[in-house]
Amino acid sequence: MTAHNVHRLPGMVLIDHEFNVPLDYARPDEKTITVFAREAVAKDKENHDLPWLVFFQGGPGFGALRPEDKSGWLKRALKEYRVLLLDQRGTGRSTPINYQTLARFETLNEQADYLKNFRADSIVRDAELIRRKLIGEKNRWSVLGQSYGGFCVTHYLSAAPDGLKEAIITGGLPPLNRSPDDVYRATYRSVIHKNRLYYERYPDDVERVHGIVDYLASHEVDLPGGDRLSQRRFQQLGVAFGFSTGFEKVHYLLEDAFLGGSVDREISYSFLRGFENAFAFETNPIYAILHESIYCEGVASNWSAERVRSEFPEFQITPDKPVFLTGEMVYPWMFDEYKYLRPLKKAAEILATYGGWSHLYDKSVLQSNTVPCVAVIYYNDMYVERTLSEETARNIRGIKLWVTNEYEHDGLRSKGEKVLERLLSMLHGEI
Repeated sequence: MTAHNVHRLPGMVLIDHEFNVPLDYARPDEKTITVFAREAVAKDKENHDLPWLVFFQGGPGFGALRPEDKSGWLKRALKEYRVLLLDQRGTGRSTPINYQTLARFETLNEQADYLKNFRADSIVRDAELIRRKLIGEKNRWSVLGQSYGGFCVTHYLSAAPDGLKEAIITGGLPPLNRSPDDVYRATYRSVIHKNRLYYERYPDDVERVHGIVDYLASHEVDLPGGDRLSQRRFQQLGVAFGFSTGFEKVHYLLEDAFLGGSVDREISYSFLRGFENAFAFETNPIYAILHESIYCEGVASNWSAERVRSEFPEFQITPDKPVFLTGEMVYPWMFDEYKYLRPLKKAAEILATYGGWSHLYDKSVLQSNTVPCVAVIYYNDMYVERTLSEETARNIRGIKLWVTNEYEHDGLRSKGEKVLERLLSMLHGEI
């Protein structure tokens, strides 16, 4: 373990940590990788003996929060915790996963085998190694998991509960004993509902979206990075619909889709730039490559989202109905249409057909859970299906639930101080 680079922001001290961890915990003496974590502590409590709270970021495939000021959920957490912002393996300043680092492997099978080590089970084993090095074998810490981070926390409760003092989950209770197809059937229905709400709020966008997809059908339109903008790639804009300001971000982007005043309509550069910047599949390829695997336990996904989509004709583009946009689903064609995903296509195909994924959740352990645990389930969550999360909660002994339609999936980001305050009050028995 190394600690270096101490930075002082107003009211807060940030300390960098790096840890060497095994790539494959089944072969701990072989290859290692680096996991980065940033410690945050209130300035007036820098030298205090505080309990630790570890934050597990949503994703998969995204680095942890980069604090710019003492605000949001972090502000509330720093009142009583020393916070560890974990860059899950393969993300942020941890040993990275991208087309450049994966190019060093001699074969595509080696790429795929390497990527198998970047799921929640390995992430939690990293956290346990870090806990022992940072605070000692006998000391427990608290964990906070947002979205996919909640999947990691649920695995933590199942696989290593002795390391936990308490657990907090926001919008991230994963489905138990459900196939990827079950998950995508549920989430496609949620995305359809969001589309209908979107067009109720912005009815003029029915015609505007049709104008764009019709234009793409008859014109070759290149994005600033060189990729072709296809109709199906355009439909991916719906990934934003599950966030608190997602409707507005899409609407205002669409307002600028065409240049004004031209005799012949042309899609504007500002729209193309904004569209391209709305996606992180290429900069955070774990999100694309391993997304379906987070739902796999002993089964292959076989491109579940692509197969299940055929059951929902609402997403077919026809002139007689609104064009429905898709959600956060990953499709095999993306590894043809995204320039920096193309080198990873074969590895993605290998992983999509791989059926040897380990089991992530032990229901018997969860049913006898003794770790104090609270969770918020967002009633209209587009990404983590509420009914499946409620099923899971019924199998975690002692969990306290807050089910609300006051916030969207990003409640911890948009209203974090308020959300975390309520969850901590629940955890401490105050409400």
